[in-house]
Amino acid sequence: MNILGATLRVCVDDLEAAVPFYERLAGTPALRFERGGVQVAAVGCFLLMSGPAMELEVLRKVAATIAVTDVDEALRTLGELGADIIAGPVATPAGRNLIVRHPDGAVYEYVDRRPA
Repeated sequence: MNILGATLRVCVDDLEAAVPFYERLAGTPALRFERGGVQVAAVGCFLLMSGPAMELEVLRKVAATIAVTDVDEALRTLGELGADIIAGPVATPAGRNLIVRHPDGAVYEYVDRRPA
């Protein structure tokens, strides 16, 4: 499994107010999309999320998003290492993702850029 990098997940009350700060901080414009009633803005290494409290409660449990070359390969490797697969792989606007609980209890999202 090849890890390409990580994205920090940030839940915010007001996405419109938060985006300009992160755009200036990262020096790049936000890529925006919506998923499951949650508004999302990807800005550099930050993934800003805003939406219903119930949805954000679930999202806050995921420590970070880890980019990999292939989610299927990550699924095999993580399974061999004793990780619990919580959800996925499923298609997302950016590729495919997988939610996994590591043996230490930490929860991560793994994503690739492959079309579904």
